[in-house]
Amino acid sequence: MEKMRAMVLEKCAKIETNPLKLTEVDRHEIKRPNEILLKIEACGVCHSQLHGIEGDWQDIGIPPSLPTIPGHEVVGKIVEIGENVTKFKVGDRAGITPLLEACQKCQYCKEGKEYLCESSIILGESLKGGYTEYVTVTEDFATKVPDNMKPEYAAPLFCAGITAYKAVKAAEPKQNKKIGIFGIGGVGHMVVQFAKIENCDVIAFSRTQNHLDVAKRLGAIDTMVFSENQKEFLTRLKEKHGTLDAAIVFAPADIVTDTAIKSVKKGGLIVIATVGENPAFMAFEEKTIRGTLIGSTKDMEQVIKICNEKNIEVITQTFPLENANEALKKLKDQKLRQEEC
Repeated sequence: MEKMRAMVLEKCAKIETNPLKLTEVDRHEIKRPNEILLKIEACGVCHSQLHGIEGDWQDIGIPPSLPTIPGHEVVGKIVEIGENVTKFKVGDRAGITPLLEACQKCQYCKEGKEYLCESSIILGESLKGGYTEYVTVTEDFATKVPDNMKPEYAAPLFCAGITAYKAVKAAEPKQNKKIGIFGIGGVGHMVVQFAKIENCDVIAFSRTQNHLDVAKRLGAIDTMVFSENQKEFLTRLKEKHGTLDAAIVFAPADIVTDTAIKSVKKGGLIVIATVGENPAFMAFEEKTIRGTLIGSTKDMEQVIKICNEKNIEVITQTFPLENANEALKKLKDQKLRQEEC
C-alpha cells in the first residue's frame, strides 16, 4: 500500500499545542467504479475547522470520530478515474466542497438540497480530509475547475465561496437592497462581492479596521466598526443609514447576531451562518430569520462560473502542508497579513 503525508488530529486540543501531527497514512485508492482520485493541489483553511480541532463543537458531534484528517475545501488534479466515470478524465482539475457524499435518495437529495441529507458524509471529519496529498470522491460530488484558476484561488471557493454565494441568495438580493454584512472574514469579503454583483447596497461591519478597509475596496458603500455597546451602535447605524433591509451574519458571537436582528427593519430578513444561542425574536415585527449552510453541486458550478467571469477577488496566503498548525493559529489570532481576511 502506497503512503501519503497527512496532518492528523488524534485528540482535540488548543491549536497553540500543535495538535495536528505530520503522519504517513495509507494513500486513498479508488474502490468504486464511479470514483475519481485527486492529487490535492490546495486545501482552504476554514474557521469552522479550527472550532472542530479545538473541541468547541464536540457537543454537536464535530468531529464525529478521532483520529481525523481535517480540511474540507479541496482542489486538485485527477490522476485516476473509475471505470464508470463519464464526467471527468485524467488530467482534469476538480474540487470538493465539505459535502463528500450524500445518499441521493432521500427527500433532500431529490429536492436538489443534498447538502441537508441526513446520511451525508463530510470531508474533513474522517480520515478523508484535505490536509493531505490525495483524496477520492464520487464524480457526482466533484466540480470541474478551469485550468486557468490557480489552486490557491479555487480551493477557498469550495467552502467560503459557496457559503458566501448561498448566503446572498438566502438574503433575496435585488437592486439597491440595503444589506448589512456582519463579519468581514474569509467568507464575508466574498459576500460583499456577490451582493455587489446583484446590485445591492452593502454596508460592512467588523471589529477590525483592516477588514473594513478590504470591504470598502471590494465595493461596500459604507463600513462601520462593530461595538458591543448595542444601543450606541444601533443609534449610530440609524443616523447614517436608517434600518437595514436585510442582514447576513458570519461573526460567531451571540451579541453580533442579536444586534443584526435589531438592525433590520420590520418585515426584514436576517440570514444566520454561525453556530450560537437562539437569539431574542419579536414575532410581531414580522422579521424572518433564516439559516444557511453550504449549497448544492449546482450551486458550486454557479460559483465557479461567476468567479471565472466576474473576477471575484479571493484574498489568500499560502502555507505548506506541514505548517497547518501555524496557519490555523494565525487565523485564530487574526495575524494573517493585513489584507488577509
